[in-house]
Amino acid sequence: MNLLAILLKTLLSKNTLSALAKKTGLTAAKLKKLIPLALPLLLKYLTSNASSQSGALSLLGALGQHNTAKALPEQIAEADTEDGSKILGHIFGKNAETEITTLASQSGLSGKEVNTALDSIAPVLMSSLNTAASSAKKKVDLSDGLDLSDVMALLGGGNSGGSLLSGLFGGKKPAEKDDGLNGNALLQTLLQLM
Repeated sequence: MNLLAILLKTLLSKNTLSALAKKTGLTAAKLKKLIPLALPLLLKYLTSNASSQSGALSLLGALGQHNTAKALPEQIAEADTEDGSKILGHIFGKNAETEITTLASQSGLSGKEVNTALDSIAPVLMSSLNTAASSAKKKVDLSDGLDLSDVMALLGGGNSGGSLLSGLFGGKKPAEKDDGLNGNALLQTLLQLM
């Protein structure tokens, strides 16, 4: 099972949804609509941002700031939504308003509801990625500096065709990646890989 599938399964579990509903004031039904749309999009942006050395270093720095062994429901209950908002700003950059509007339209939620949910999910996402990076079994070669292949190894990529990052690039090499950020197409691609 790839990292996206694990994250989706964990975020959509009863206990996590309950904690997120309590934290955000949204119903579990609304969150179940949003999470499968938002998570692949967030991961795609993170991967795209990490395709440059400065972006990769920024991502690794951010991951290092989100380090906890607490259970996901507890992380959500304690999530710093101001930090989550900043994380979303870094992830989406100048496309934040467009992506929030698109997610709202696709999920049937308001833009405010999408923001509220993602502000609570973003710190948990970073913590989960940090945990995955910390437990990566692949060797990272920093002799040539930190590059995309190192980030891919940290996040479970590499040569595996069904890996998270390979899936985010639609099976293409990073240099060939599509600049179009269509969440529905990405979701369909990722669901096929699971």
